Amino acid sequence: MTESHQDDSFLLACKMRALQLRAKLIQSIRYFFIQNNFLEIETPLRIPSPAPEEHIEAIRSENWFLQTSPELCMKRLLAAGYPRIFQISKCFRAAERGNKHLPEFTMLEWYVAQFDYHQLMDQCEAMLVAAFKDMGHDKNITRQNKEISLATPWEKISIAAVFNIYAPISLQQALHQDKFDEIMVEYIEPFLGIDRPTFIYDYPTQPAAPAKTKKSNPDVAERFELYIGGLELANGFSELTDADEQRQRFEEALKARTAKNWIHYEMPEKFLKILETVPQSAGIALGIDRLAMILADTDKIDDVVAFTPESL
Repeated sequence: MTESHQDDSFLLACKMRALQLRAKLIQSIRYFFIQNNFLEIETPLRIPSPAPEEHIEAIRSENWFLQTSPELCMKRLLAAGYPRIFQISKCFRAAERGNKHLPEFTMLEWYVAQFDYHQLMDQCEAMLVAAFKDMGHDKNITRQNKEISLATPWEKISIAAVFNIYAPISLQQALHQDKFDEIMVEYIEPFLGIDRPTFIYDYPTQPAAPAKTKKSNPDVAERFELYIGGLELANGFSELTDADEQRQRFEEALKARTAKNWIHYEMPEKFLKILETVPQSAGIALGIDRLAMILADTDKIDDVVAFTPESL
């Protein structure tokens, strides 16, 4: 055996505990959904065109693309009468590489008919509590030598309130100065979910986002994110079912992509055609790799996957 082969085998052997933990985590998640009458489904990884998004770039696969999310196909199943569906699948995004990102990663995505985003927050909490308990974490988990309480209910706080607590400027000022993402990353995210998991909700409405607009405030979307130990884990919505509004959001995203000279996407017409037949529903995407990072108490996504792109 050559020295490089020895090094490779040694590095893979060092990951055995993390990979065992990851496998148990996926099994526990799958058990929760099966017990709650969800149908596990599979949708294609290669699709003609992804949902246009300003900040996410797909990877080409011949004249099609690798999915950035299974969203479009899963919503077509919702429209066809599948009320509770989940999927654990590979997703792909170009130019995403770092301690928290891989260009190929594993996503848990699920949808529930007749749910809104508040009900989905509660279900997400219940699923994770059950999975953590199945893995031996009844009361807390430890991250960076600090205990995070799993006692329910978990914290829920609006984006506007989060800005008032942690940011140097208000939410409205951040939006006016086009600094929302910058302020979130630098001043807010590191402090979320430190003592207990935290849901932040009522995000500003954004182009292309599939979130339903709040009736009481057209500037706010029925969207939430979950943070544990300062790490973003999940992104959920009350689903937008207005095809005209979704088309307009897609068009705005396509214009923004053109301005950056990014790949042109065709409008996903089959999805838009069925959108208004999708029932009132809520959907969420949760990063399996990041959740494994939390349980393995590591800050590097490389530690919880068998192979990184650089190791192939």
